[in-house]
Amino acid sequence: MTGKSLSERIGDLGHRLAVEAHAAWFAARDPRVPWPARAIAVAIAAYALSPIDLIPDFIPVLGWLDDLILVPLGLILVRRLIPAPLWAELHAAAEAASERPSSRTGMALILLLWAGLLYLVYWSIRTSPWH
Repeated sequence: MTGKSLSERIGDLGHRLAVEAHAAWFAARDPRVPWPARAIAVAIAAYALSPIDLIPDFIPVLGWLDDLILVPLGLILVRRLIPAPLWAELHAAAEAASERPSSRTGMALILLLWAGLLYLVYWSIRTSPWH
């Protein structure tokens, strides 16, 4: 049997996305990167490297859609905003890195977003005329 199995291809895609997110993290910290690209890179890297997702993965279908749509689209946008030679340098540094960073800031922002959403639900129920 030639070629890779589906699970191997998915693993390769996951590895590529992790390297790209790490490169975006480097881009967010590099002063040579234009500021709009840095701003988007901060958001994408914080979200991609956060241990907590906006939509938890245990929710069927929706849990993976954010990882399969938001992160790749954000990474594509970051790559287009950064000059190719600079992106190649950042990508090579990310590929050479032995361990990936974890974004505690991204985790905190997502937890705050969920807390705010839960508060809005609580508030809307408490102030509801049917309560």
